[in-house]
Amino acid sequence: MNGIIEIEGMEFFAYHGCFEAEQIVGNKFTVYACLHYDCSQPAESDQITDALSYQTAYEIIAREMMKRSHLLEHVGQRMLNALYETFPQLTYAKIKISKMNPPLGGKIGSTSVTLEK
Repeated sequence: MNGIIEIEGMEFFAYHGCFEAEQIVGNKFTVYACLHYDCSQPAESDQITDALSYQTAYEIIAREMMKRSHLLEHVGQRMLNALYETFPQLTYAKIKISKMNPPLGGKIGSTSVTLEK
């Protein structure tokens, strides 16, 4: 049986960016995760130990957000790799990282990078 867990609206303050100011001042980011997995076992057992823990998924994402990187692609790749290493039942994952109010010289709500594996 296929299941999908979505974790929406995760907010972080981190220091990702190619510009020196971004590495010093930091910025607000939001993250969205979509995780497809085989949920046959937890659907039958009703046991948290059989489930793909969205608490653990959040902790992985938060940990990777705190590691400084120049590119959001690099952050997203680390997230995907760590999620797949932690959850053998994962069959597909998508991560969207948005940088709020990026310093591009104009009024911009956000820029985003989406990675899928």
